[in-house]
Amino acid sequence: MDLPRIFTIREGDHRIHNPMTAHKLAALGEALRLAPGSRMLDLASGSGEMLCTWARDHGITGTGVDISTVFTEQARARATELGVADRVDFVHGDAVGHVADRPVDIAACIGATWIGNGLAGTVGLLDRSLRPGGLMLIGEPYWRRTPPDEQTARDSHATAISDFAPLPELIGRFQHLGYDVVEMVLADQDSWDRYAAAQWLSMRRWLDRNPDDELAPQVREELTTEPARYAASTREYLGWGVFALMKR
Repeated sequence: MDLPRIFTIREGDHRIHNPMTAHKLAALGEALRLAPGSRMLDLASGSGEMLCTWARDHGITGTGVDISTVFTEQARARATELGVADRVDFVHGDAVGHVADRPVDIAACIGATWIGNGLAGTVGLLDRSLRPGGLMLIGEPYWRRTPPDEQTARDSHATAISDFAPLPELIGRFQHLGYDVVEMVLADQDSWDRYAAAQWLSMRRWLDRNPDDELAPQVREELTTEPARYAASTREYLGWGVFALMKR
């Protein structure tokens, strides 16, 4: 059970596997007014940057679950580096269907709502771990500008325009599910660049080290086509944000 290798080739040097910068993660933690000792469950936790830095900065505790062996090891190393390994732990496992052994104060899924087969299913999954009155954090794309055609949507990492909604409609979906949106921190084009463009350097350096690897042709193709596709589509049309929800 693991992520395909291509993900760790692209993002193995990332601490944050979505278009949130360290500054934006810190701003979100401040905005949520996290209480020391709060317990968090982070599903699809990646390299653990959110959980580790919030444990350091706000004194929370918690568990991250991720399917990637590489990212899970990176998360454990980051916890040791920041001196919070006694407050957070990281589990290599499938986040699909994962429920905490006891209710948590914060339940999060930042950018991986496929674990619940979509937004509604992921909200329902997180709710099973959340104490009454707790905070839910969802990272989700939206259209900052509606693409002019379906090909542009596909070039923006959607399968169709209907995959994502404009921001007001996305907020309305949360409300329709019975939650108040109580905070949000949105990616901007600069933070998208730091997520997407950093992958190109990682891919190039990997290619230089591994020219004969079986994945080298795929990585070369991505490195050749991705920068222009990203600049024309994802950067212009796709928004992304983390939304804090509380059940009504």
